[in-house]
Amino acid sequence: MKAALKSAYLFLVLTVPACLGFGVDAPALKPPPGARVAIVMFEDMECPSCALNYPVVEETGRTHSVPVLLRDFPLGPSHPWSFDAAVWARFFDTKSETLGRDFRAFIFKNQPQIIPGNLRQYVQKFADENHVPLPFASDPEGKLKAKVQADHDLGLSLGVNQTPTIYVVSNTESTKVDTLDHLSQIVEEMQKKAAPAAPAKSGAKKKTA
Repeated sequence: MKAALKSAYLFLVLTVPACLGFGVDAPALKPPPGARVAIVMFEDMECPSCALNYPVVEETGRTHSVPVLLRDFPLGPSHPWSFDAAVWARFFDTKSETLGRDFRAFIFKNQPQIIPGNLRQYVQKFADENHVPLPFASDPEGKLKAKVQADHDLGLSLGVNQTPTIYVVSNTESTKVDTLDHLSQIVEEMQKKAAPAAPAKSGAKKKTA
Protein backbone atom coordinates (compact mmCIF):
# COMPACT_ATOMS: atom_id res chain seq x y z
CA MET A 1 0.00 0.00 0.00
CA LYS A 2 2.79 2.42 0.92
CA ALA A 3 4.64 1.62 -2.32
CA ALA A 4 1.50 2.33 -4.34
CA LEU A 5 0.96 5.67 -2.61
CA LYS A 6 4.60 6.63 -3.19
CA SER A 7 4.33 5.76 -6.89
CA ALA A 8 1.17 7.83 -7.22
CA TYR A 9 2.85 10.76 -5.47
CA LEU A 10 5.87 10.61 -7.76
CA PHE A 11 3.64 10.44 -10.82
CA LEU A 12 1.79 13.57 -9.76
CA VAL A 13 5.03 15.42 -9.00
CA LEU A 14 6.71 14.42 -12.25
CA THR A 15 3.73 15.29 -14.43
CA VAL A 16 2.80 18.62 -12.80
CA PRO A 17 2.63 21.31 -15.54
CA ALA A 18 5.70 23.48 -15.96
CA CYS A 19 3.55 26.60 -15.58
CA LEU A 20 3.24 25.76 -11.87
CA GLY A 21 6.96 26.26 -11.25
CA PHE A 22 7.96 28.15 -8.13
CA GLY A 23 11.00 29.82 -6.63
CA VAL A 24 13.48 27.52 -4.92
CA ASP A 25 16.31 27.98 -2.48
CA ALA A 26 19.01 25.40 -3.20
CA PRO A 27 21.36 25.17 -0.21
CA ALA A 28 22.13 21.52 -1.01
CA LEU A 29 23.86 22.53 -4.26
CA LYS A 30 27.54 23.35 -3.94
CA PRO A 31 30.49 23.64 -6.34
CA PRO A 32 32.90 20.70 -6.32
CA PRO A 33 36.08 21.04 -4.24
CA GLY A 34 38.51 23.42 -5.91
CA ALA A 35 35.79 25.51 -7.59
CA ARG A 36 34.29 28.78 -6.39
CA VAL A 37 31.28 28.72 -8.72
CA ALA A 38 29.49 26.01 -10.69
CA ILE A 39 26.54 25.64 -13.04
CA VAL A 40 24.07 22.91 -12.07
CA MET A 41 21.69 21.60 -14.73
CA PHE A 42 18.86 19.18 -13.97
CA GLU A 43 18.25 17.55 -17.33
CA ASP A 44 16.22 14.86 -19.08
CA MET A 45 17.71 13.45 -22.27
CA GLU A 46 14.27 13.11 -23.84
CA CYS A 47 13.49 16.79 -23.22
CA PRO A 48 13.72 18.96 -26.39
CA SER A 49 14.47 22.09 -24.36
CA CYS A 50 17.37 20.29 -22.66
CA ALA A 51 18.76 19.38 -26.07
CA LEU A 52 18.71 23.07 -27.03
CA ASN A 53 20.09 24.31 -23.71
CA TYR A 54 22.83 21.75 -23.15
CA PRO A 55 25.38 23.09 -25.70
CA VAL A 56 24.86 26.65 -24.45
CA VAL A 57 25.35 25.64 -20.82
CA GLU A 58 28.49 23.67 -21.67
CA GLU A 59 29.92 26.56 -23.68
CA THR A 60 29.18 29.01 -20.86
CA GLY A 61 31.04 26.75 -18.46
CA ARG A 62 34.07 26.65 -20.75
CA THR A 63 34.00 30.40 -21.37
CA HIS A 64 33.95 31.25 -17.65
CA SER A 65 36.09 28.29 -16.53
CA VAL A 66 33.43 26.94 -14.18
CA PRO A 67 32.37 23.29 -13.89
CA VAL A 68 28.98 22.18 -15.18
CA LEU A 69 27.33 19.63 -12.88
CA LEU A 70 24.74 17.50 -14.67
CA ARG A 71 21.91 16.08 -12.59
CA ASP A 72 19.59 13.44 -14.03
CA PHE A 73 15.91 14.29 -13.75
CA PRO A 74 13.93 11.93 -16.04
CA LEU A 75 10.35 13.10 -16.27
CA GLY A 76 8.54 9.81 -15.83
CA PRO A 77 5.73 8.41 -18.01
CA SER A 78 5.71 11.33 -20.44
CA HIS A 79 9.32 10.53 -21.41
CA PRO A 80 9.43 6.73 -21.56
CA TRP A 81 13.09 6.22 -22.54
CA SER A 82 14.71 9.00 -20.53
CA PHE A 83 15.42 6.97 -17.40
CA ASP A 84 17.12 4.18 -19.37
CA ALA A 85 19.19 6.78 -21.24
CA ALA A 86 20.30 8.29 -17.93
CA VAL A 87 21.41 4.86 -16.69
CA TRP A 88 23.43 4.34 -19.88
CA ALA A 89 24.98 7.78 -19.40
CA ARG A 90 26.06 6.69 -15.93
CA PHE A 91 27.56 3.56 -17.49
CA PHE A 92 29.71 5.68 -19.80
CA ASP A 93 30.59 7.93 -16.85
CA THR A 94 32.27 4.89 -15.30
CA LYS A 95 34.59 4.74 -18.31
CA SER A 96 35.46 8.43 -18.19
CA GLU A 97 33.80 11.72 -17.34
CA THR A 98 34.38 12.95 -20.90
CA LEU A 99 32.78 9.85 -22.39
CA GLY A 100 29.68 10.29 -20.25
CA ARG A 101 29.27 13.90 -21.32
CA ASP A 102 29.88 13.00 -24.97
CA PHE A 103 27.17 10.34 -24.72
CA ARG A 104 24.68 12.88 -23.42
CA ALA A 105 25.55 15.23 -26.28
CA PHE A 106 25.15 12.35 -28.76
CA ILE A 107 21.72 11.46 -27.41
CA PHE A 108 20.59 15.09 -27.43
CA LYS A 109 21.73 15.39 -31.07
CA ASN A 110 19.82 12.26 -32.10
CA GLN A 111 16.88 12.81 -29.77
CA PRO A 112 14.15 13.27 -32.44
CA GLN A 113 14.83 9.83 -33.91
CA ILE A 114 14.97 7.90 -30.62
CA ILE A 115 12.08 5.82 -29.28
CA PRO A 116 12.05 3.21 -26.50
CA GLY A 117 12.43 0.43 -29.06
CA ASN A 118 15.61 1.78 -30.69
CA LEU A 119 17.43 3.45 -27.78
CA ARG A 120 19.76 0.45 -27.45
CA GLN A 121 20.74 0.83 -31.13
CA TYR A 122 21.88 4.40 -30.52
CA VAL A 123 23.73 3.33 -27.37
CA GLN A 124 25.46 0.62 -29.41
CA LYS A 125 26.36 3.08 -32.18
CA PHE A 126 27.96 5.46 -29.68
CA ALA A 127 29.79 2.61 -27.97
CA ASP A 128 31.12 1.28 -31.28
CA GLU A 129 32.32 4.73 -32.36
CA ASN A 130 34.20 5.08 -29.06
CA HIS A 131 35.46 1.48 -28.92
CA VAL A 132 33.62 0.65 -25.69
CA PRO A 133 32.34 -2.94 -25.32
CA LEU A 134 28.73 -2.96 -24.14
CA PRO A 135 27.54 -5.43 -21.52
CA PHE A 136 24.26 -7.28 -22.05
CA ALA A 137 22.80 -5.24 -19.17
CA SER A 138 23.95 -1.73 -18.33
CA ASP A 139 23.37 -2.04 -14.59
CA PRO A 140 22.89 -5.60 -13.30
CA GLU A 141 23.29 -4.61 -9.63
CA GLY A 142 21.19 -1.45 -9.81
CA LYS A 143 24.00 0.85 -8.67
CA LEU A 144 23.73 3.21 -11.65
CA LYS A 145 19.95 3.33 -11.34
CA ALA A 146 20.41 4.34 -7.70
CA LYS A 147 22.61 7.27 -8.77
CA VAL A 148 19.99 8.46 -11.25
CA GLN A 149 17.32 8.14 -8.56
CA ALA A 150 19.48 10.07 -6.09
CA ASP A 151 19.74 12.98 -8.54
CA HIS A 152 16.00 12.83 -9.11
CA ASP A 153 15.29 12.80 -5.38
CA LEU A 154 17.61 15.79 -4.92
CA GLY A 155 15.66 17.67 -7.57
CA LEU A 156 12.37 16.84 -5.91
CA SER A 157 13.70 18.06 -2.56
CA LEU A 158 14.55 21.39 -4.21
CA GLY A 159 11.15 21.72 -5.87
CA VAL A 160 12.37 20.96 -9.37
CA ASN A 161 9.38 20.07 -11.55
CA GLN A 162 10.57 20.72 -15.09
CA THR A 163 13.66 20.41 -17.25
CA PRO A 164 15.97 21.99 -17.80
CA THR A 165 16.24 23.60 -14.39
CA ILE A 166 19.53 25.46 -14.07
CA TYR A 167 21.27 27.02 -11.08
CA VAL A 168 24.46 28.98 -10.64
CA VAL A 169 25.89 28.12 -7.23
CA SER A 170 28.73 29.08 -4.92
CA ASN A 171 29.59 27.86 -1.43
CA THR A 172 27.32 30.50 0.09
CA GLU A 173 24.43 31.08 -2.31
CA SER A 174 22.54 29.83 -5.33
CA THR A 175 20.57 31.51 -8.09
CA LYS A 176 17.99 29.84 -10.29
CA VAL A 177 18.43 30.81 -13.95
CA ASP A 178 15.13 31.79 -15.55
CA THR A 179 16.52 32.33 -19.05
CA LEU A 180 19.79 31.42 -20.74
CA ASP A 181 20.15 35.03 -21.84
CA HIS A 182 21.09 35.81 -18.23
CA LEU A 183 23.33 32.79 -17.58
CA SER A 184 26.69 34.42 -18.35
CA GLN A 185 25.79 37.55 -16.39
CA ILE A 186 24.76 35.50 -13.35
CA VAL A 187 27.98 33.46 -13.50
CA GLU A 188 30.09 36.62 -13.68
CA GLU A 189 28.25 38.22 -10.75
CA MET A 190 28.57 35.06 -8.68
CA GLN A 191 32.30 34.87 -9.44
CA LYS A 192 32.78 38.41 -8.15
CA LYS A 193 31.05 37.62 -4.85
CA ALA A 194 32.11 34.02 -4.28
CA ALA A 195 34.32 33.07 -1.35
CA PRO A 196 37.62 31.26 -1.97
CA ALA A 197 37.15 27.69 -3.11
CA ALA A 198 37.47 24.79 -0.74
CA PRO A 199 40.69 22.98 -1.66
CA ALA A 200 40.33 19.73 -3.57
CA LYS A 201 41.62 16.68 -1.74
CA SER A 202 44.99 15.51 -2.93
CA GLY A 203 44.58 12.93 -5.65
CA ALA A 204 40.80 13.32 -5.75
CA LYS A 205 39.09 13.57 -9.11
CA LYS A 206 36.63 16.40 -9.61
CA LYS A 207 33.20 14.96 -10.29
CA THR A 208 31.15 16.98 -12.74
CA ALA A 209 28.54 14.52 -13.87
